[in-house]
Amino acid sequence: MPTTLQVKTPRLVTALPGANAKRVLEQDAKYMSPSYTRDYPLVAKRGHGAIVEDVDGNSFLDFAAGIAVCSTGHCHPKVVAAIQKQASELIHMSGTDFYYESMPQLAERLGRTMPGSEDKKVFFTNSGTEAVEGAIKLARYATKRDKMIAFYGCFHGRTLGALSLTASKSTQRKGFGALLSGIEHIPYPYAYRCAQGHTAETCGAEILEQLEGQIFKRLFDPEEIAGIIIEPIQGEGGYVPAPKFFLQELQRICRQHGIMFIVDEVQSGMGRTGKWWASEHAGIEPDILCCAKGIASGMPLGAIIARDSVMCWKPGAHGTTFGGNPVCIAAALATMELIESEYKENAHRMGDYLFGRLADWTKRFKIVGDVRGRGLMVGIEMVRDQRTKEKAPDLRNKIVDLAFHKGLLVLGAGENTIRLSPPLLIDQEQADFAARTLEDCFLEAEKKI
Repeated sequence: MPTTLQVKTPRLVTALPGANAKRVLEQDAKYMSPSYTRDYPLVAKRGHGAIVEDVDGNSFLDFAAGIAVCSTGHCHPKVVAAIQKQASELIHMSGTDFYYESMPQLAERLGRTMPGSEDKKVFFTNSGTEAVEGAIKLARYATKRDKMIAFYGCFHGRTLGALSLTASKSTQRKGFGALLSGIEHIPYPYAYRCAQGHTAETCGAEILEQLEGQIFKRLFDPEEIAGIIIEPIQGEGGYVPAPKFFLQELQRICRQHGIMFIVDEVQSGMGRTGKWWASEHAGIEPDILCCAKGIASGMPLGAIIARDSVMCWKPGAHGTTFGGNPVCIAAALATMELIESEYKENAHRMGDYLFGRLADWTKRFKIVGDVRGRGLMVGIEMVRDQRTKEKAPDLRNKIVDLAFHKGLLVLGAGENTIRLSPPLLIDQEQADFAARTLEDCFLEAEKKI
């Protein structure tokens, strides 16, 4: 009989949460910061592939992947072996003050994935928010300017500089006082809710007109703007893809005015959309690219990748104690090899399959307003009325909870969207299970409205 983690679909053996999970929840409430957000009481103990087992022996199909982090699945044997080997040799010296052989090896590999003929340089961080913080500093340093443009709905992190760019939820900013000055936000091209009625291919032309005709003329002279930062697919904003033309035109505007074009691929990168970077689908060449999450299959690592001529800061201008830790680098090298050889193509293939399964959901379910995304980065927007597009965050939350109690792990994104961001190794059987489970959840939710 196969063990729990050898199966490919869920097996629930207790009521949820189980007795052991309840004990942990009580300890967590007593000792942990109340700032964490938890959608349901999963207390994870172990994982393998796309299956996670809790402390009571229940196994779940993971379509969240630790917020799009476990790109090669949980505890991939090759990643685990790389971590164990490196941990037995050297854990830390600090790449800011000393050298690791593996740091330039990973930097070279990452640089080759970023579009553009110019050579690239890389700075390693511990997280996505650190990568964004560093990108702000690098854009300022390279241009000798201090203004930044970001987009409503974006999420770039929670540290002070990155939070100043973030415009996802007011609760993320409330109570922290004044943030970084010199930052302006403009609308993100959100085709499903486009005020001009444009399609997913044409939404956003008026935003570009606002940028050039209003922002540049009334707020910031373009010669004072260090960088414009955008997620090619908004993550916490609701898995909303930007149209190809929009990204291309944004790049043109940046090039015209000497503004750093910064792409935040923290959630959308590392093969999740079927290419290394979601921005590749638009054929653009960013000046600076931020990545993290899926880069090391769960180990804490992020990176700033930039054109050689852009990453020109002097020694001591930026540094890190733990960024580029050798154990994390080892995990990242193994992760990149797996993504390149298998999982990038699987994300493309299974993404196409999953979108095919979901194609008629707006017709079959009155609470599904939109299905969007690329590859294995899928957003399902929940509405109370398809005609008015009234947002239904309560229904979204109910469906996320129902899915958990059926053995499927998903998360919300934005106000009313369900995100699917499974490990890149899922197969058709697992995609079918996830689709069937969500369909059952939709039917249950519809009975109550």
